[in-house]
Amino acid sequence: MAKFHMIGIKGAGMSALTQVLHDMGHEVQGSDLDTYFFTQAPLEQKRIPLYSFDADRVAELNDRVIVASNAFKDDHPEVEASLRAELPFYRYHTFLGDLIGRYTSVAVTGAHGKTSTTGMLAHVCKAIKPTSYLIGDGTGAGVPDSTHFIFESCEYRRHFLAYAPDYAIITNIDFDHPDYFSGLDDVTLAFQQMTDRVKKHVVAFGDDDQVRSLRPPVPILLYGFGEHNALRAADVRVEEEGLSFEALLHDNKLGRFQIPGFGRHNVLNALAVIGICVLEDFNLDQVRAEMMTFGGVKRRFTEKLVAGNVLIDDYAHHPTEIRATLDAVRTKYPNRQVVSVFQPHTYSRLEKFMDDFAHSLSASDQVYLCGIFGSARENKGNISIEQLMERIPSSKLLSEQNVDYALKDYSDCVLLFMGAGDVHKYQQKYEDTMAVL
Repeated sequence: MAKFHMIGIKGAGMSALTQVLHDMGHEVQGSDLDTYFFTQAPLEQKRIPLYSFDADRVAELNDRVIVASNAFKDDHPEVEASLRAELPFYRYHTFLGDLIGRYTSVAVTGAHGKTSTTGMLAHVCKAIKPTSYLIGDGTGAGVPDSTHFIFESCEYRRHFLAYAPDYAIITNIDFDHPDYFSGLDDVTLAFQQMTDRVKKHVVAFGDDDQVRSLRPPVPILLYGFGEHNALRAADVRVEEEGLSFEALLHDNKLGRFQIPGFGRHNVLNALAVIGICVLEDFNLDQVRAEMMTFGGVKRRFTEKLVAGNVLIDDYAHHPTEIRATLDAVRTKYPNRQVVSVFQPHTYSRLEKFMDDFAHSLSASDQVYLCGIFGSARENKGNISIEQLMERIPSSKLLSEQNVDYALKDYSDCVLLFMGAGDVHKYQQKYEDTMAVL
């Protein structure tokens, strides 16, 4: 078994990959910032050693393969030390690209919804076939006798071109990551380049104009609500515990499926999963049963009840995702006031989609805005949270200091905390406040 050191081990993908390697019997350790991230909890549970960044320690690791997060550039001290010492060195995406070659692999990609879709597909497949998986919420599992490997595949900086999967799911194509992509055409080109590397079949959202423009060299199975799709959902019903729908393949009924989630986007995620299972000739009765028990992924519509309010933690950080999340909230809780707490993630994204953010958030009954969360690749910009507030006249500024005062009087509401940064700290402060009242 090999030995690995993971630089940036607390990143969502890195944490998941570390768990995969650990479960497969490899010896793994890693380093990161001292700040606590929820992605380190499973690492601690598996007793995987976590260290603070230390270039001197890494330079002495002559028996380990180094895998570095894409969040840290080549001038990071540990990366520099690894390269100087000529240690075996991989970036996250190149290492993962090599790893998946041993399995029947499914890459799940798209601008939105890939984490939830990856999670659902992994949940279904592991009950049917030995399956390893890597999910973008920091969850991963490595099964030594796996036949299948399911993984989330990110388009940022075209990293997904490091993969040559057997199958690819494309949940949608939308303009995001404006610090890298020049526009929607550039994003679409990247997805075309990705499909050129798929070996067997593409399963893609056919109600998306950009997706339909793709011309992969392998067959493509389009799914969606429109009748032009080979695989489609019909007769969608709101049930007590989620949504149910009739699945049709070339107008032949596959039966009724039920998912424990709300919002049309979750129906589409389920269709993508069904598409892969059909192509792999899985028993659809098993697929149907497993789909009903899917508990979701971390930070995607994660609910709890506090002081008579429903608290929802969600990763939504793009206007399209905010709209989908609010649609799901309105479907599940049609009679409750919706109070959104939103923390923008990256200055460039906020600047590029300012008006769209304002429009999507305005579907809430009340909006609270938090300070902009940067990232390892972008920690400053020429935009301010006040500029978004100006576009949402009724919005209010929220800080850790005024959470208790601002939110404590709401009752019988949905308090929706959205963002890809550390918006959870505002929710935690609210929970701590209500616990002592």
